[in-house]
Amino acid sequence: MNLNGTVKDIIYRNSENGYTIISVSVEFANIVATGKFPAVNVGEYVKLQGEYVNNPKYGMQFVASKVEVSQPVGLDGIIKYLSSGLIPGVGAVTATNIVNMFKEKTLEIIEKTPSELVKVRGVSENKAKDISVTYGAIKKMQEAVMFLQQYDITTNMAVKIYNAYKDKTKSVLSENPYRLIEDIDGIGFKSADKIAFNMGIAKDSQFRIRAGIIYCLTELAETQGSTVIERDKLAEIATGILDLPAEYEGEIQSMITNLEIEGIIKSTTINDESAVAITKLYNMERYIADKLKVLISSTSELNIDISENLKEYERVNNLTLHKNQVSAITKAFKEGVIVITGGPGTGKTTIIKAILDIFKAQKMKTMLLAPTGRAAKRMEEQTGRHASTIHRGLEMAYVGGHLSFTRNQDNPLDTDVVIVDEVSMIDIYVASALLKAVRPGTRLILVGDKDQLMSVGAGNVLSDIIESGEVPVVSLSHIYRQADTSKIIINAHLINNSEMPDLKEKSEDFFHSSTFMPEMVANEIVDMVGRRIPGYKKEITPEDIQVIAPAKSGLAGTNNLNVLLRDRLNPASPDKKEFRTQTTLYREGDKVMQISNNYELEWTKKEDGRLVGGQGVFNGDMGYIDQINPDNGEVFVTFEDGRRAGYTLIELEDLVHSYAITVHKSQGSEFKVVIIPIVSGNPMLYTKNLLYTAVTRAKNMVVLIGKSGNIFHMVKNQSVATRNTLLKKFLMENTFKLS
Repeated sequence: MNLNGTVKDIIYRNSENGYTIISVSVEFANIVATGKFPAVNVGEYVKLQGEYVNNPKYGMQFVASKVEVSQPVGLDGIIKYLSSGLIPGVGAVTATNIVNMFKEKTLEIIEKTPSELVKVRGVSENKAKDISVTYGAIKKMQEAVMFLQQYDITTNMAVKIYNAYKDKTKSVLSENPYRLIEDIDGIGFKSADKIAFNMGIAKDSQFRIRAGIIYCLTELAETQGSTVIERDKLAEIATGILDLPAEYEGEIQSMITNLEIEGIIKSTTINDESAVAITKLYNMERYIADKLKVLISSTSELNIDISENLKEYERVNNLTLHKNQVSAITKAFKEGVIVITGGPGTGKTTIIKAILDIFKAQKMKTMLLAPTGRAAKRMEEQTGRHASTIHRGLEMAYVGGHLSFTRNQDNPLDTDVVIVDEVSMIDIYVASALLKAVRPGTRLILVGDKDQLMSVGAGNVLSDIIESGEVPVVSLSHIYRQADTSKIIINAHLINNSEMPDLKEKSEDFFHSSTFMPEMVANEIVDMVGRRIPGYKKEITPEDIQVIAPAKSGLAGTNNLNVLLRDRLNPASPDKKEFRTQTTLYREGDKVMQISNNYELEWTKKEDGRLVGGQGVFNGDMGYIDQINPDNGEVFVTFEDGRRAGYTLIELEDLVHSYAITVHKSQGSEFKVVIIPIVSGNPMLYTKNLLYTAVTRAKNMVVLIGKSGNIFHMVKNQSVATRNTLLKKFLMENTFKLS
């Protein structure tokens, strides 16, 4: 659908992302149009493509997906354009004087012979220059954005591209559109390839082959977690991705060699075969291995007798430590690095608390870290000591558009001991950043459950460290008396041992509802959250219940469940403002989650009666929408830790409803009640360790909803996606050198 007319008014504009609300004069009517626009101004003529949407508060609006801007139409239009505030110091009087003198040639004079403007009363040489420069800059941007739009690039992305390349936009893209991948956040190979195709770039272009190989390696890390691949396999995959005949494999092999010479990728071996890795990832895994060896060799055994400390800890806490726990605690004072791994109820928290008490008695500084805010909060509640996320502990900063950490090898953490929980979640990016900030001589204690799902990011840090045999490991398996009555813990261990959980015995914390059809499963979940569980346990509210699903799609997937649960728990109301994007309806009171790290997003928080601010909202942060401004699309969220952040339209892409979340998004979290839908699905997804991870997220109650046969198949499905990584190999090598 098209809308053509003159810009009468700029109602709102976000200069950062281009989101704009304008009034367009069309014949005898004024129509409100919204969307991501290049710099438009009053008086300009616009041609918009999009659709009409009925905003609940503001009525019918035209939502533009494509924008074409042309010069103002008519003398009145030119006067409005020049006097709109576009050019500092040019108001209605000066604009009228200019147009009265030059008539229809006004804009041509401004662009090509601005010296003529000094003939107009009130226009000095400097002002004439300013008018010409400002007009020229806006026109170049508009031309570049419209040039990009013809290749199906969104207006928002076109503005980002122009801001990166400015006057060189056309020449850069005409020569090599694949530069966009490296230069512009948010553009990957597929997007650049589509642009290149529309621009007529050949399928066998060297630029395309180079970008395709890098894309294969990047996708391997981002979607599969692998950091290295056999060279021949890479050539084969790249040939398929690039849709080239098999005879091009030789040319692709040559390009792989060129990328090695450039330093983009690094040669190595896996399983005695020639392999390659992205140099950045190769260096990260090398650094992790080398730094762990430094910590092991540089930390001497503490010459203290902790036996009396252990007796005192047992007396104060009225417990008897198991021999494995004593071994773990003792190793913490002997070794530079240790790993403590075990499932729920095996005493990991008891060990950490004992270690903290003894280190405190020795007047040694300790620091508690975890990968996510929820994991840090849980660690703090369990130990009674302050814990923070790894990012905050490293004093994250976002400088010049890039993430950096104040704490690093030049400014290490000021502590004697670093204890990190939920290490199974940590990828090589976080691990390398953390280890850079740990000075030699510091004790490092890594705690995690090796049977949990692997990290979402690249690498297999915890498993590689354990399997290398180079780092002391204490494996905990004994379930303690205090956990014997917990069906959650007992059944979690049964699942982890590939045995069926006990679904028959009635308990206070583990339930199973044998429901067959996915639609029935979804409906029962809504009833469980909204009525049955809060009715059964008066102290439980719907806010205490988290639905954790294996999949996003399907009737029992998170996408559908979020719609059903939101409509039940937070129905539409005249008192609640709403805002709809092309994909999602946001409503005040909605439960939401951030699904990617946004290091630049600003937030405020009340601390000790004063308002403090900061930057950074992270993957997995959960909260509730407390305010929506429908006129400009701003959505305000208060997170569980009290931070409050405002989202613009572009940032809303990373904010999803979280009444139901995937198992991967639940890692490191703990909820009072967890409901898990179990339906048939992809065997690579419905696995034992995925179910085990979901069950262990619950503190007080687990409810499985689905056929027992589906649970059986999941428990017996031990499929685990294989990751090819280098950390284990590097740890097992005899020599090392920190770069």
